[in-house]
Amino acid sequence: MKLWKTPLTSQLSETVMAIIVVVLLVTTKGVKSRKAREDLDYFEYCAMSCRAHSASLAEFGGVGDGSTSNTKAFQAAINHLSQYQSDGGAQLFVPPGKWLTGSFNLTSHFTLYLHKDAVLLASQEESEWPVIKPLPSYGRGRDTEGGRFISLIFGTNLTDVVITGDNGTIDGQGELWWQKFKKGELKYTRPYLIEIMYSENIQISNLTLINSPSWNVHPVYSSNVLVQGITILAPVTSPNTDGINPDSCTNTKIEDCYIVSGDDCIAVKSGWDQYGIAFGMPTKQLVIRRLTCISPFSAVIALGSEMSGGIQDVRAETFWPLIQNQELGSKLLWEEEAL
Repeated sequence: MKLWKTPLTSQLSETVMAIIVVVLLVTTKGVKSRKAREDLDYFEYCAMSCRAHSASLAEFGGVGDGSTSNTKAFQAAINHLSQYQSDGGAQLFVPPGKWLTGSFNLTSHFTLYLHKDAVLLASQEESEWPVIKPLPSYGRGRDTEGGRFISLIFGTNLTDVVITGDNGTIDGQGELWWQKFKKGELKYTRPYLIEIMYSENIQISNLTLINSPSWNVHPVYSSNVLVQGITILAPVTSPNTDGINPDSCTNTKIEDCYIVSGDDCIAVKSGWDQYGIAFGMPTKQLVIRRLTCISPFSAVIALGSEMSGGIQDVRAETFWPLIQNQELGSKLLWEEEAL
């Protein structure tokens, strides 16, 4: 299994980091900034839901041999378990093994749980990645002008979803995608590992994500999102492998994560240029804390560059950045383009 390398030459001290964070994230003084801090201290997040029903992927024909496609097994299992949405919800257990799969869609009141020795292997067959429209706040794909490949784990218009495990692994097998991107061979934008859209009460926790084709975790147009205890690993030279990108989300908490990436460890977004302005959905009420980041050529936390819908009420505290360029510890990005 190919993982990552970290050719680090220097470390940014916590003292310097704290100064940078204060300068960037506290934009007003006195009563307003104190009020913002008070509001952020009282965010509420739902506890992980217990489910009344449970099933194993193996019960739906899943084969964890690393070569058999399990795309149909995953979707069949989730479709079956969706009948319990109003009856206590359901959990899909992924047992030990290497489970090759293309993209699959989640359902509400649902938990996806990976055993510690379970590995989801993302298929490298483009036919197992449906193409969907660009996000309305972006107006086009990021890699190309057309659509985008759907994410490996995808959900839209959901409530009460948990993606978790005993530190099981999701391997995006991104090398093929990175090479296609570098050679200009992509017809559509690369897929992410996890994307949840137009949803609420989402928890992503206790997993290891490696070698994503592009961004790793992308909650978008969603509220009440908790990302906790995630390890993200990608080669530091891999293109656009951002760690966690909250995008036009409200009430999001990211904590206790360890990220090695080829781009920003966390990038806060809210849409692109005129499309983001027209969509008009800011990212707000965001807390980031206890983050370890290795990103030699990018930022620990980036505000933007796609932030046309606005960013409000951000609190970041307690990080351990290990980077080469100290100027990129935390940065505010923006692009001055004609709208």
